Amino acid sequence: MTDLVPALLGAPRFLIEPARSLTDYHRLRRKVFVDEQGLFAGSDLDDRDGDARTIVLEARSSDGALLGGVRLGPVSDGPDIGWWQGGRLVVDPAVRGAQRIGPALVQAACAAAEQAGALRFDATVQSRFRRMFERLGWQPVRAVTVAGRPHHLMRWPVGRIAGLAAATKNPLGGLLDGLNPGGAGFVGDDGAPVPGSDLIAACDAILPSMVERDPDWAGWCAVLVNLNDLAAMGAEPVGLLNAVGARDATAAAKVLGGLRRAAEAYGIPILGGHTQLGVPAALSATALGRAAAPVPGGGGRVGHRVRLTVDLGGGWRPGYQGRQWDSTSWREPGELRQMQGFVAAARPAAAKDVSMAGIAGTLGMLAEASGCGAVLDVDAVPRPAAATMGDWLTCFPGFAMLTTGPQRPAPTGPAVTAECGELIAGTGVSLRWPDGETTTAVPGGVTGMGAAA
Repeated sequence: MTDLVPALLGAPRFLIEPARSLTDYHRLRRKVFVDEQGLFAGSDLDDRDGDARTIVLEARSSDGALLGGVRLGPVSDGPDIGWWQGGRLVVDPAVRGAQRIGPALVQAACAAAEQAGALRFDATVQSRFRRMFERLGWQPVRAVTVAGRPHHLMRWPVGRIAGLAAATKNPLGGLLDGLNPGGAGFVGDDGAPVPGSDLIAACDAILPSMVERDPDWAGWCAVLVNLNDLAAMGAEPVGLLNAVGARDATAAAKVLGGLRRAAEAYGIPILGGHTQLGVPAALSATALGRAAAPVPGGGGRVGHRVRLTVDLGGGWRPGYQGRQWDSTSWREPGELRQMQGFVAAARPAAAKDVSMAGIAGTLGMLAEASGCGAVLDVDAVPRPAAATMGDWLTCFPGFAMLTTGPQRPAPTGPAVTAECGELIAGTGVSLRWPDGETTTAVPGGVTGMGAAA
């Protein structure tokens, strides 16, 4: 955590950083909460202080004197599901007010919680400090009583999921207006039915920066993402076309090497394409498949349960920590193909491949195309131990399918399936927590393309 905040703030200057020793912080807490305010008798220490996951941030003067501190960490003793709480915010009485140490500590705690993967961050504050928290952007939830004194439960609005949707998907409605991609009943789907046939076409481009710095992985992903798109519609792959741009033949060979490995692993022929040398790095691919009755992304209805089928194996791709989970490059071909055939065998009412918008954003796309909203039960989402909830709900997870409605029993290979939400009336996506509270993940439609006709 040492790269979190340290920032010099205020005048005179003070530094906020993770505590090196808790002795001074605990002493200051006793001075304020026990001796001065009488909130606790004898000691204010509790089980959160004994949790190894608890983070303490301290504000110290240029000469090292402790000016204030705050703690934060997961709410429960069980697995960290991204629900964090701040507390024990304290400032030395001798320096209160003038240097705005308290607000600076609150802002530092918000940054620390989000970096740790929190998607819900609460704090119970004395009622007289409610206005300060509101000025800092916190939202009041309800009045509560702590230690016999009036307090207020406050919540920091974590905008990570909505921000990802805004950056990747929100402009699509305006950009694609009038094009009617996918045709009737398939607006916003992962692939597009070819009129007058049973063909399904899917096309994806890989980020040029990824092609440049990790060309073999880019080639693998060009196959992976297109076949995931076909799989989400229940299509059997037929073939792949690609377009490669590279500065020279050596760079192009690395990209094509990844394409070749993935095509062999998934059992799909590369039908042809185009290669251009002497240009900036670029890669796109188009996959063709067959499905007599493609599964739509907009086939969900209010009341349908949401299921996530996901491969939890593997780990973060080197260089893409928190953004790309590689569960596929080391799998056996039989495992990959069995996962790819899951939707075709299960025949759910609706299905979406989890891609750039992450699990929560992709659920929002499925719900939007279905004319619904959605709620995601955070503690029911299958997740690998190496990923924080914030990262997991916003990353590209390799292989993951969201499905809703009745479906047949079907093999998933090494992937696991869990019910983790439902479609509801309204729009957007909410996160539902173990205490029954909900927080907004995506406030409205993800793409602006509306419901499938």
